[in-house]
Formats: sequence, C-alpha cells, structure tokens
Amino acid sequence: MKKFLDDDFLLSNKTAEKLYNDYAKDMPIFDYHCHLNPKEIAENKKYRNITELWLGGDHYKWRAMRSNGIDEKYITGDASDKEKFLKWAETMPACIGNPLYHWTHLELRRYFGIYTLLSSETAEEIWEKCNEMLKSDEFSVRGLIKRSNVKVICTTDDPADTLEHHIALAKDNTFDVKVLPAFRPDKAINIDKEGFAGWLHSLGSAAGIQIQTFEDLKNALVKRIEFFHQVGCRVSDHALDPIVYRDGTVDEASDILNRALCGTVLTEGEVQKYKTQVLLFLGREYARRNWVFQLHLGTIRNTRKRMMKLLGADTGFDAIGDYVFAEALAKTLNALDETDELPKTILYCMNPRDNEVLATIMGCFQGGGIPGKIQFGSSWWFNDQKDGMSRQLIALANIGILSRFVGMLTDSRSFLSYTRHEYFRRILCNLLGEWVENGEVPDDMELIAKMVEDICFNNAANYFGLI
Repeated sequence: MKKFLDDDFLLSNKTAEKLYNDYAKDMPIFDYHCHLNPKEIAENKKYRNITELWLGGDHYKWRAMRSNGIDEKYITGDASDKEKFLKWAETMPACIGNPLYHWTHLELRRYFGIYTLLSSETAEEIWEKCNEMLKSDEFSVRGLIKRSNVKVICTTDDPADTLEHHIALAKDNTFDVKVLPAFRPDKAINIDKEGFAGWLHSLGSAAGIQIQTFEDLKNALVKRIEFFHQVGCRVSDHALDPIVYRDGTVDEASDILNRALCGTVLTEGEVQKYKTQVLLFLGREYARRNWVFQLHLGTIRNTRKRMMKLLGADTGFDAIGDYVFAEALAKTLNALDETDELPKTILYCMNPRDNEVLATIMGCFQGGGIPGKIQFGSSWWFNDQKDGMSRQLIALANIGILSRFVGMLTDSRSFLSYTRHEYFRRILCNLLGEWVENGEVPDDMELIAKMVEDICFNNAANYFGLI
C-alpha cells in the first residue's frame, strides 16, 4: 500500500517516476492565465494569517464548505479569520475524493512543511504554525512566487485599467519575474448586460474618447490595446457564455449600439450581430500585434440570484453550461481566417463533453508556419482535477498533437495554487509512462523527456514569445 501523497503520488509506473523526478519536477512555470492581483505583487504583500492567504476569494473552498453545511457567516461573512479557518478544517475530512483534499495537503507540505492532515483535531496546531511562518519574508507574495519557480505571470485585466502596478513592477529591478497584463474586454462585448453603458463611459475616459458611436468604441479599444501592448501585454482573454455568430455589418452594429445607448431593448438577433462584429474586430487587432486570442467557452454564471445580490460575481455560484456552440465557434475562426487575420488562439471548454469538439475544430485552422497555432487549452475550472486533466490530454493526443501543447495554467487567485502545476505534471508523466510501458510509444527516454519538458514550460515560452 502506498502512503498518502508519497514521492510517487499519482505515478503508477517506473517510467512515470523517472519522467517526473528527472525532467518535469524542476521545470519553471509559465503562468499564462491567472487571476492574481498585480497590486499585491507590486506591494509584496504579506498575509496576516493563513485564512487571508488561503480562503480569501477561493470559491473552490467556499463551495465545499457550503456543501458541508457551513453557515455563510464562516465563509464570506463576518466571522473572525480564525473561526473561518476552523470551519475549513472541519470540512477537510469530508473532501476525500475532491481535488481540494489533494491540493490542500500539497500546499501545506510544499510551502509550510506540514505533513499533518488537516481536521478539527489538528486545526489549532496548523493555524499557529502557519501563522508563525507567514511572518517570514519567505512567505511574502514575491517570496511565494520565487519559491514556486515562476518565470512569467499573465494576470487578467479590464481594458479601462490603469495598469499602474504592472508598470511599477516592470521598473522594479529587485524582482525578475515578468508580471504582464492580459486584455479582458468582455464588458465591451456584453451589450445585453447590466452596466454596459456605464462601463463604456469608463473605457472612454481611459482612452480619452467620448464613446457615442461604434467607430468611437473601436477607436477606444485600439487605444487601450496599444497601451496594454506597450506595458508588455501579448495575451487577450474572453469569457464567452456562449460564443455566438450572426452575419451582419459594421453599419448594423453601429445602429444597434446607438439604439442600446438610447435605452432601446434589443432583440436576440441584434445582440448577436453586435457581439459578432466586436469579437471579429478584436481578433483582427490581436492578429496585427501577434497576440494570443484566448476563448473560454461554456459557463453558466451567477446561477443563484439571491446570493449574487448579496455577494456579487465570482463567489462560487457558476456552473458548467450545455451550450451548443460548435458552429458559431467555427464560423468565428473562419471569418478571421478568410482574410488571413486569425491570431494564435487557445480554446477552452467548461463542459468535458466538448473536448473532442474543440480538438477537431482546432485542427481545421492550424498552419501558417506556427507549431500548434490553435491550441486546445488546459482542462479548466471544474475540470482541473485528475480525471479532467487526463481526459483533456487524451482527447488532444487522439485528435491533435500533444507534444505541441502549451501546458498547464493556474487560473487562480491564490499564490499557493502553483502546486496545481505539480499535480498536472504528475498526471502527464503517468499517462506517458503508461504508454511507454504498454508498448504504445517507443521506450526512448530522450524523446519522451523532451516532450515532457516542452509541455511543462518550453512550448509556452516559445508560443507566447514573452521570454
């Protein structure tokens, strides 16, 4: 019987053990999509206690605590930090089978050297030990990033953002990790969402343009894209729930925007025409600058309206959607490709049902002298667990070229989440090791080791061109 989280955790064969320990384990991390706060990095924040570091903003943990019957007071409410930690500790033994059980104990081991299992019985001891260690500079935000061997971080940033913290970090010679913005213009596309007109005013203020027409909107977006580019951005990010495509013209989009700003209620067809034109415009602008176009597909957001009103977005009430979007996605990519303006693109799906859908659409638009120009992105959100990662890797291998994959991303708000890269690397090495030992691929360590190192870091470094 193997011990829990031993050195060979998730590695079921000798080839996997060698691949992980000799090649994957010490590769640096290229975190090309996350939700880390650049202000906290610029200020090198130190945390008061483990609750602030571990539970603040982590809706994965919040969902588990709710499932365990914990009152909201101890999750996002006014309970003390210690009370919240004790409730998380109470929840932990119930999480066996959930990746949180692995992640939590990996983080305790890798960062704090704590091998004790978290529970109500051990909570006081772990609380005291973690909080004492957090006083050290080694546990500042930058200290955690450096300890995790991270080379590049791409945060997620609104087009109207000042990027002041990214600018400050670029000038800071004491910190050699690149922290770069990613352009997230969802609010420019979501003409049907509350707050659209107010956000346009914010965008216009940032760009120095009063937005009254569609042409004004395009000019403002271009100005902000150019500003982001100057600060080092080479990545966009879109959450499309769902992606839509409807033939239309720029003139139609302009008329639709004018009527929306006058308070007219738009039809579904009008909304789709507007969204299509904005997304295609942005895709072409990204292609001109050699940016990467990231498309996250298939989420139902803010499903529980009462809690949305109380807590706001991104608090644990999103779910997997069952949208049918293959045709709309293919038409979007094709419209950009028709004029040879399709940028490097990463496609992510929330619903694992759509793995093969994305992998096959991806294959239709490859080429242009760029290895893996169109990527089937890492298993995302509810899928970044053992089964989800394995399914994504196998689907990509079956239909595309796994060796060109740009690998894992953190997609987290926590500076301790870099253990997810270890988790992914172990799963990757185990899968490849199984193939070797089953005679499905050659027993050629040099060949397979290079593939592992490329997927862990090298492919991303080459693809994004930021190092």
